[in-house]
Amino acid sequence: MSSENADAGHEHEESSVWDVVVVGAGPAGASAAYAAAVAGRRVLLLEKAELPRYKTCGGGIIGYSRDSLPPGFELPLRDRIHAVTFSLNGRLSRTRRSKRMLFGLINRPEFDAGLVEEAQKAGAELRTGATVSRVEQHGAAVPDRRTVAVVLSGGETVLARAVVGADGSAGRIGAHVGVKLDQVDLGLEAEIPVPQTVAEDWAGRVLIDWGPMPGSYGWVFPKGDTLTVGVISARGDGGGTKRYLEDFVARLGLAGFEPKISSGHLTRCRSDDSPLSRGRVLVCGDAAGLLEPWTREGISFALRSGRLAGEWAVRVAESHDAVDARRQALNYAFAIKAGLGVEMSVGRRMLKLFERRPGLLHAVLTGFRPAWNAFAGITRGTTSLAELVRSHPLAQRALSTMDRT
Repeated sequence: MSSENADAGHEHEESSVWDVVVVGAGPAGASAAYAAAVAGRRVLLLEKAELPRYKTCGGGIIGYSRDSLPPGFELPLRDRIHAVTFSLNGRLSRTRRSKRMLFGLINRPEFDAGLVEEAQKAGAELRTGATVSRVEQHGAAVPDRRTVAVVLSGGETVLARAVVGADGSAGRIGAHVGVKLDQVDLGLEAEIPVPQTVAEDWAGRVLIDWGPMPGSYGWVFPKGDTLTVGVISARGDGGGTKRYLEDFVARLGLAGFEPKISSGHLTRCRSDDSPLSRGRVLVCGDAAGLLEPWTREGISFALRSGRLAGEWAVRVAESHDAVDARRQALNYAFAIKAGLGVEMSVGRRMLKLFERRPGLLHAVLTGFRPAWNAFAGITRGTTSLAELVRSHPLAQRALSTMDRT
C-alpha cells in the first residue's frame, strides 16, 4: 500500500471514531453532550427511547439548575412559585410567601427535549431508539487502547475516545464503572388534570408535607391545568408508600379526579467511595448516584455533573495513553467530590435529622424566619446546604449533635 493510501486509510479509521459518546439524553446526558460539542468535538448522544418521553419527576427548577443551563436557554416554565405551604402529615399547615420567585416548575418531556436541542445546535448528533447492551475497553471490538467500544442491542458497535454514562441509576454504564449505592428511595407520582377553579387555587404555590414514615414527604406542584402530586420514602415499604399517596390525594380533595399518568421510580444515592470513572468511561447524574439525599432533588445535580463530565470527557478523549486518561478522570472525580459531594454529605446529615425529628424541622421552617430565608436562598440558588452549614456555627453544632446520637 502506498503511503498516500495508508494515510487515507488512517483518516477514515479516525473519522469512524467519535471523540465523545454520551449514553442517555436526560438533563445529565444532554448537558454533557452540549459541553463536549461546544468544545468542538465530535459528539454522539445515544437515547434508547423516542423523544420526548415522560419521566417521573416533580419538575422543580431551583437556582443552581437555572445557572447550569446553556446560555440563552429559555425554560419552558409551567408556573413560577412564590409561596410554599408546609404541613406535618396533613396537620399544622402554614404558608410562607416571597415577593421574589423561589423556583420554577417544568414538565420533563419539554425540558429534556429543549436541552437535547441545545446540544444538537452545538454540534452533537442524536440517535434515538439506541439501547446500549455493554461497554468494552479491551478485547476484539476495541482496535487500540485509546478507544472504547459501545455495543448496541442490535449488535452494532460504536467507537469513541471517551464515553459519558448518563443512562440512569439502573443503566449499563454505571454497572460497567462499578457504581455503589447506599440509599434507595421509592417515589410515586400522579399527574392530575383539574378544573380551572382548582388550578387557580394552586397557582404560584406548592405544598410540601412531611410524611408519616421516617424520611418521607409529599408534594403538590401546579403546572397550569395539571397538578403533579407525589410522595417519596425509603424503599422497603412499598405498601406504606402507596397508602401515603392515596391518603395524601384524598386529604387534598383530589381523589375524584382521574390521573392522566400514574408512575413510580427508584432514586439511588451513591456511597462515598463509589467510583465515578473506569478507564475512559465517566458517569454523571443518576448513573453516578448523584442527587441530594434529603430532598432527593436531582435535576441540578444532573445538570452540573453532566457539564463537568462533558468537559472532562474532552480531556480524556485527548489523552494519548492510559496514564493521562486516568489523570483526567481523577480530576473529574475531584471536581465532583469537591462540590456536589460536599452537598451530598450535608444532605445525608439533614436526612438523618429529618428522619428523627420531622416535627422539629417543621416548627423551625414555619416559625423561625432565618430558617425560611435559608430555604428561600437554597431554592433561588444564592446559597446551598453546605454553604449554610459552613457559615453558621449553630447549624454545625446541631448536625454534630445529631451525628453523635
